[in-house]
Amino acid sequence: MSKHHLDYLDELEAEAIHILREVAGQFEKPALLFSGGKDSITLVRLAEKAFRPGKFPFPLVHIDTGHNFPETIQYRDEMIARLGEKLIIGHVQDSIDQGKVVEQKGKNASRNALQTVTLLDTIAAHQFDACIGGARRDEEKARAKERIFSVRDEFGQWDPKRQRPELWNIYNGKIHKGENVRVFPISNWTELDVWNYIRRENIALPSIYFAHERDCITRNGQLMAAAEHLNMDEEDVITRRNVRFRTVGDMTCTAAVESDAYLIDDIINEISASKISERGARMDDKVSEAAMEERKKGGYF
Repeated sequence: MSKHHLDYLDELEAEAIHILREVAGQFEKPALLFSGGKDSITLVRLAEKAFRPGKFPFPLVHIDTGHNFPETIQYRDEMIARLGEKLIIGHVQDSIDQGKVVEQKGKNASRNALQTVTLLDTIAAHQFDACIGGARRDEEKARAKERIFSVRDEFGQWDPKRQRPELWNIYNGKIHKGENVRVFPISNWTELDVWNYIRRENIALPSIYFAHERDCITRNGQLMAAAEHLNMDEEDVITRRNVRFRTVGDMTCTAAVESDAYLIDDIINEISASKISERGARMDDKVSEAAMEERKKGGYF
């Protein structure tokens, strides 16, 4: 890796650490939203650099759909045990049991969209005034519209026309009672930046990011892990494929890609040659051009 690229990663790291410390300084009850994916794992490493040897000034919050990849949950629990930090889990199943959301039916049913209600209830229950997330501007069009400090109203909704200027790295965290701010410290990173940083920092990841053999079915032109959560029928033919996952989410909407990338260098080379964004492997983003933006307006991260 060239010295120029190392310097570039240092700049991205320094900006993210500055943002995390701004959150700690400006808000009373912040939280770090943790999905078990590479971006939130990168945020955890950045938080270690920002606040160690002290404790994090915020808990980690995971919204569990109940349909997560087992490898992700195992990684989450082992990471929390290593860090000794507080983990808060919001369960989508609780929202279903309470009648706040209705489980989708049909072949393409997913709990991914139901996370919004669970997230907003978790924010309200713990009175979080800032939620840190790993969104990047290169992953989806709606992501690119947000500021680093992105205000949500008292209903958790986002208005893309009501955003604050962020000049000279000055972030305005002032909010009214009931509002909260979503904060994106790696907003200026790309997927490739994240992978180069993971390689540089030697960060461990859930095994599903690397090529492995898995039972899959083809649905809507994409490979899906053959899991008990999928509503399968006689048309679904299970085949053994060599795959990996570029993004981590609900198993019912996260597609795999065929791959022989067993090492981080292989993954970096694969991404560099790819013409499809990582969100191209998320079935829920294909509902419409504005699918993500509409979910964000409703409170989705």
